[in-house]
Amino acid sequence: MDPQRLLASLYHDNHAWLRGWLSRQVRCPQDAADLAQDTFLRAWDARQLERIQEPRAYLSTVARRLLCSLWRRRKLEQAYLDQLAELPLAYAPSAEDIALVREAIEAIDCLLEGLPSRVKRAFLLNRLEGMPQQAIAEQLGVSLATVERDLRRAFVHCLSQTAESP
Repeated sequence: MDPQRLLASLYHDNHAWLRGWLSRQVRCPQDAADLAQDTFLRAWDARQLERIQEPRAYLSTVARRLLCSLWRRRKLEQAYLDQLAELPLAYAPSAEDIALVREAIEAIDCLLEGLPSRVKRAFLLNRLEGMPQQAIAEQLGVSLATVERDLRRAFVHCLSQTAESP
């Protein structure tokens, strides 16, 4: 069967179920609709439609990953907005600046996707907050050597991601 028909069949048979499942997870019909569409786009991009044995298990796994990314991105955005709220009004950024920062946060989040959370955290503490490695080790409760290894891993990961980009 050709890939377009496989996707159409997968969509027809599972879209309502996936959207309902996502609605229960996010409690927002618009977010659920967006995540459902993104899930089917990922399934299409994966070019593995003919190999899917359990469609709902596959779709829920993809959707769960997208859901985690959404929550992680919102948590980052909220932390940024909380920091903005503490600034005096004279230093409040424009709507354009906020949009640029959100884009940068999403780009960083995508760049670090796939790394363990401790590696991401060490990288963000070092690069965004300017923390020295020893302070990161103390905050994370790991050795200095572990922080050095984590930072090296994050840098190599970022380099490999940017090398793959067009």
